[in-house]
Amino acid sequence: MNAKQTYKLSSQNSVSYGSEEQEDETWKMYQERKNIILEFLNSELSITLLKRHQTRVELLKKCSYYIEILPKHLALGDQNHLMLPTTMFQLIDPWKFQRMKKVGTAQTKIQLLLLNDLLEQLKQGRVALVELLKSYTAATFLSDWDTVSRRISELSGLMDNFLTTLVPGRLYIKHRLVSDIGTTKIPHIRLVLRTKMPVAFDRKESVAYEDWVSLRWFSMGQHSPPDQYELRFKLLDPRTPQERSQSGGIPVTANSFEIRNLLPNRSYEFSIKRADTYTLVYEAWHDTMSLRTKPSTSENVQSMN
Repeated sequence: MNAKQTYKLSSQNSVSYGSEEQEDETWKMYQERKNIILEFLNSELSITLLKRHQTRVELLKKCSYYIEILPKHLALGDQNHLMLPTTMFQLIDPWKFQRMKKVGTAQTKIQLLLLNDLLEQLKQGRVALVELLKSYTAATFLSDWDTVSRRISELSGLMDNFLTTLVPGRLYIKHRLVSDIGTTKIPHIRLVLRTKMPVAFDRKESVAYEDWVSLRWFSMGQHSPPDQYELRFKLLDPRTPQERSQSGGIPVTANSFEIRNLLPNRSYEFSIKRADTYTLVYEAWHDTMSLRTKPSTSENVQSMN
């Protein structure tokens, strides 16, 4: 082998080695960036986490929303304690407060719609990233990495917005609701939206008997003291004008109630929700269930005969 042939062979080996090294570096970079996406999918966009967020959104849709008044601070030199909300209500212009309740209702509806939209975008973003990992070749993946990286950043921002929106926010007041009255020092106030968990029947403990029912309910997701509720009932298949009176609404301040003087062997529908109050701004859901009273003793005897 002459010198020329030896040089040619050496050059070919060098080129081959350089190509293999470049392929290894490309593959290594591909795996690293692929792992970035996998880690993002398994942490911020995991299926378990998205399902948990979906459950939280569905729960918020069933919540009751109220305006809560919180003084920002005491007037300088004031030795009294913070004013109680009941005292503040006496000083607030009722017309202005009703207007703020409408603002609270609108803000709540927008918040719930926004949560739905953000969650849907996060779900679609996860699907797109999973498909990207399946369909892209290493070369195409790396060439589009700037776009992929930007999309991950956008999805991370969407998740931050979603988590922030999960918490009912502050109501923005354009005008003061409380005016200065003489020399009385009125603290500035802020209004915030507060939620109460939805109320649901305890279906295991709610039982129908021959001519009465025993109903129990609870606040979903939490143990809370009894509140003010509105319990409604109606006979589902009234057959006479008199039977149509088998319905009504009952205010209850407890977590249980018994309704008597019902018709035997008939189906009734019951609903429970929190009672309307002065500060309530939004409540779109109430729990409903049906129970059938047991046949009367005479009906049982006849059936046996």
